[in-house]
Formats: sequence, structure tokens, C-alpha cells
Amino acid sequence: MHDSLPGSVGPTDMSGPITGAMSGLIAFDFGLRYIGVAVGDAQTRLAHPLEFIDAEANEARFARIAALIAEWQPATLVVGLPLNAEGGDHDMTRRARRFAHQLEGRFRLPVVLVDERLTSAEADALLRSRGRGGRAHKQDNHAIAAQLILQAYLDSLESPRA
Repeated sequence: MHDSLPGSVGPTDMSGPITGAMSGLIAFDFGLRYIGVAVGDAQTRLAHPLEFIDAEANEARFARIAALIAEWQPATLVVGLPLNAEGGDHDMTRRARRFAHQLEGRFRLPVVLVDERLTSAEADALLRSRGRGGRAHKQDNHAIAAQLILQAYLDSLESPRA
């Protein structure tokens, strides 16, 4: 698994950008109840919100994730790593790392951890700017946060060599 450095969005260890047919990615904004999901492509460098998983039980979460992986056939999984303001770990950091390890073990796909500080606040602001804030659209926040995490990762990839 590849960790991101505190304060950065990029992984600390990558063998280069993902290329060719194996360029799809799925990103997760991990939460205790909701997990935001986004999809993207390393070729186009674009991320899109997909859905949120509303389940506290691991069985239900991983069943939905397995279905998404079967449908989208990603080459890499990206997990947002919640850090405190100074870049240190807290309880949710450890839980997100555990979730990332479970993904890697179950699906045998590379998992990249990306600093997700402020993505939830940014997602809230984006939804409000579209007139979709508040409780009625709270769940949309999770998929948008996953999109922001994935877009940050895609933006950190090296440009293809000409």
C-alpha cells in the first residue's frame, strides 16, 4: 500500500502513472456509516462522484464494494486518509488505514492512501454553491468528497512523457 506524505496528496511510492487499458480507479471516502465512492481514469485525469454506501456492517460494505469492482474493473483503489490539521493520525486515521488494508487483502489490488484533509468541508461548500446543501443532500457529500480525493490523486500523477 502506498501512503501519502502529510500535507501532500501524492503517494510516497509509485512506479509511475497508470497507463493503457488498466487506467481505471475507484476512490473511497471512508466513514463509520457512509463510504463515499468515486470513479476516475488516469488517462483522462478526471474523477466523478458515483455513490455512497450506507452500511455499518462490514459484510454489506464489502459486498457492495465487490460489486463495484466487478463492474468498473479498476487497476487501483484510492482511500482518503483523514489526518488532523497538523498532519498527524487520530482514531479515524487508523480506521481508514485498516479499511485500506482490508481492501488490499480482499481484492488484491494496489491501494493508495491520499491525504483528505478538508475534503468534506470542500464538498459541503460545493454542494451549497449548487443549491444542494443541508440535511436533504448530506449523503451527496460523501460521493463528492471521494471525487475530490480521487481528483487530488489524479492531479498529483506525473504528466505522460511525450
